[in-house]
Amino acid sequence: MIKNAVIAVVSMVTLAFPPHLFAQDSLGAGRKEMEELRLNLNADGTHYLKFTVLGQLWFRYNESNPGTTVLKKPAPHTFDIGIRRIRCQWYGQVTDHAFFYFHFGQDNFNYLSPRKFTPFIQDALAEYRIKKGSEVLIIGGGLSIISGLSRFTQPQLLNILSMDVPIFPFPTFDLTDQFGRKLSAYARGQLGRLDYRLILSDPFPITTAGVANLPTGNPTTPNSNFAQQGNDPQYQALLIWNFFDREPHTTPYLPGTYYGKKKVLNLEVGGLTQKGATWSSPDGGQTVNVHPLNCWSVAVYYDAPVNKRMGTALSAYLGYFDTQYGPGYLRYIGVMNPADGPAASATYIAGGQGNALPMYGTGHVVYSQWGYLLSKGFLGKDNGALEPYGTIQTASYDRLDRQMIVFDLGINWFLSGNKSKLTLDVQNRPTYTLTGNQLIRDAARKSQYVLQYQFFL
Repeated sequence: MIKNAVIAVVSMVTLAFPPHLFAQDSLGAGRKEMEELRLNLNADGTHYLKFTVLGQLWFRYNESNPGTTVLKKPAPHTFDIGIRRIRCQWYGQVTDHAFFYFHFGQDNFNYLSPRKFTPFIQDALAEYRIKKGSEVLIIGGGLSIISGLSRFTQPQLLNILSMDVPIFPFPTFDLTDQFGRKLSAYARGQLGRLDYRLILSDPFPITTAGVANLPTGNPTTPNSNFAQQGNDPQYQALLIWNFFDREPHTTPYLPGTYYGKKKVLNLEVGGLTQKGATWSSPDGGQTVNVHPLNCWSVAVYYDAPVNKRMGTALSAYLGYFDTQYGPGYLRYIGVMNPADGPAASATYIAGGQGNALPMYGTGHVVYSQWGYLLSKGFLGKDNGALEPYGTIQTASYDRLDRQMIVFDLGINWFLSGNKSKLTLDVQNRPTYTLTGNQLIRDAARKSQYVLQYQFFL
C-alpha cells in the first residue's frame, strides 16, 4: 500500500511539474535525467519546492538474548526482513523569509508488526527567516525532531555515517515524544562561527504513548519511571563552534558525514532539562519522589577530505553524555526487535528479549564513530565507492554492575551515491541477568548481522 502511494505521489508531482522546471544534470550529449524532484518558483531558484523519498530495507540475522521466545517458542537466533524506514519529505522556501517542512512515513515494520502498515506525520514545521539571505536568526515551530542534546538528536537520515543513528541520545524516545519528535518552538541560526539552537518543547504525556502494561496510580518501586501526573515544559539548547567550514541551515537537521565535500571541525555543547519528568517511591507507593530530567553532552566532530583528487575522506566523532533520569532509571530498547518474549520474570528484565540492550539509564555514556571513504577508483571505474566505519558506545548506568560496551563494524557500498547504497553491519553487545535490583553482565556476548539497502530520490 505504501509503495503504491509513493509511486502515485511521485507520478502526480512529475505530471504536475514538467521536467524542464526541475534541476537537471547532464549525462551526455542530448540526454538529460532529473537529479531531484524540485520546482523552482523564481528565476534564480531561491524560492522552490522539493520532494524526496527515502527507504531503508533490512535483511538480518540475530543471536538472541538469553531466554528469548518468538510467539511463545524458544528462539536462540532469528532471521527477519524488515522496513527500517520509509519516508517522504516535502519542503520549500516559498518566500525570502518563509520556509516549510513536512515529513511523512513509518519505521520498524517486520513480521511481528501489525499488518496494517500505518504511516504517520514525522515532522510538520514552519520557519521565518528574519533577514533575507541571512542565517543570523531563524524562528520556527511545529512538530519537529530538532533538539538540544546532540547533532544525533536531529539527524539528516540520508547522510548518516553508520548504518543507523545512535538511539541513546533521544532520552524520551516514543515515551513523551513521537519517534523523537516534540511540539516545539525554537530559534536557530549562525552568528559568525557559532551555530546555535534554542528550543522550548511541550512533551506528550506518557499516558498517550501506547506503552503496554503501563502501571496506573502512584509509583511503587525505587526505580524511576516517567511520571503520569503533570506536564512540565522541556528546555533545550545546542551550541556548535565551527572552526573551519560552517554547516548549512537549509533544514534544522544535521548530517553524520559530508563525504569529504566540506572541511568541518566542530566543538559541540548541548543539553536539555525538564522538571518533574520522572518519579519513584522508596516505600511501595506511600511516598512519591519526583525527579527532573537533566541531560547534557560535549563532543568534537571532524569531517574532511584527505585527498580531493582521489576522493578520499575521513569522518570522526567523539562525545560524552551525562544522562540523569532519576534514581535507578533503566530502559531496554531493541531496534525493530525480531522477538516478542519473554515477559518480565525473576531473572529477565521487561523488554530484554531479542536484540535489546540497556539503551537508556541514569549515568554516563561515551560514544564515538569513525569512517574512511576509499578512493574513487578502489573498485574500478563505475563500480561505486566503499566506506568502512566503526562505532562504539560505552555506558556506565547505575543499575549495571559493569560498564556496557556495544560496538558496530560495517562498510557502505555507494552503488550510485546515496541514491542506491548497500551497507553491511555487524553489532556485538553484552547481555545481562537481573539479580535483585541490579543487572549482572553475563559472560556471553551476542551479535547481530544486517544487510541494509537504501534508496533515495
